[in-house]
Amino acid sequence: MARTAVVTGSNSGIGLEIATSLAKRGDNVVLNSFTDRAEDHELAARLARDTGAAVVYRKADMAEGEQCRSLVTWAAGRFGSVDILVNNAGIQHVAPVDEFPVAEWNRIIAVNLNSNFHTIAEALPLMRKAKWGRIVNIASAHGLRASPNKSAYVAAKHGVVGLTKTVALEAAGQGVTCNAVCPGFVLTPLVEQQVQDRMKEHPGMDRDALVRDIILAKQPSKQFATVAEIAAAAMYLISDLAASVTGTTISIDGGWTAA
Repeated sequence: MARTAVVTGSNSGIGLEIATSLAKRGDNVVLNSFTDRAEDHELAARLARDTGAAVVYRKADMAEGEQCRSLVTWAAGRFGSVDILVNNAGIQHVAPVDEFPVAEWNRIIAVNLNSNFHTIAEALPLMRKAKWGRIVNIASAHGLRASPNKSAYVAAKHGVVGLTKTVALEAAGQGVTCNAVCPGFVLTPLVEQQVQDRMKEHPGMDRDALVRDIILAKQPSKQFATVAEIAAAAMYLISDLAASVTGTTISIDGGWTAA
């Protein structure tokens, strides 16, 4: 039976990989980002052609609570329900806490944490009614550990882990699970931008050395995790085999949080 999935921040990177995995399984999939370009809709159309699944694109700015909620209600109106919710949208800004721009703090908290609250609050009643639902929040190793100069991101991702646990308890015994995946560094456009920013700070430094010694300093494997690995974890949590897995985190971080 085809389920209906909403995946936020899914026109690239981790979100797109998860959405692709769901479409390959035959689920209805709603792709999302804050843009509304022809290529966004073509991406959905191409994924639909490649998989035979119903895939559509819907613009919604995850910094805006009402748009988060309307994304879920729109998906439910289009497909009849929302069975799977993957909260993946995220942004980053790096600065010392006493220099952190207030506007950047507010937007990071809104996109990385508040959006999860809004989408879950809208989707949970639908899942309870269906007596089946899967909520997967893409948190981060920074939901379990801190790093300097990332106060908003760390605060938001810690909040996501706490929200995950709370929702799991509130939905326990109702056929609905809520879990978080906590990736370390994955080479997504967000991380690539961090690499480029660090290269400006270290002119002349070899890119491979910079990645190994600076970007992946806390990741003992010294290798980026892959979007396929993150998607595989999400797909396990969505599966019926994970019916008893709720309120937990799965770390995919090359050993970062083992220390």
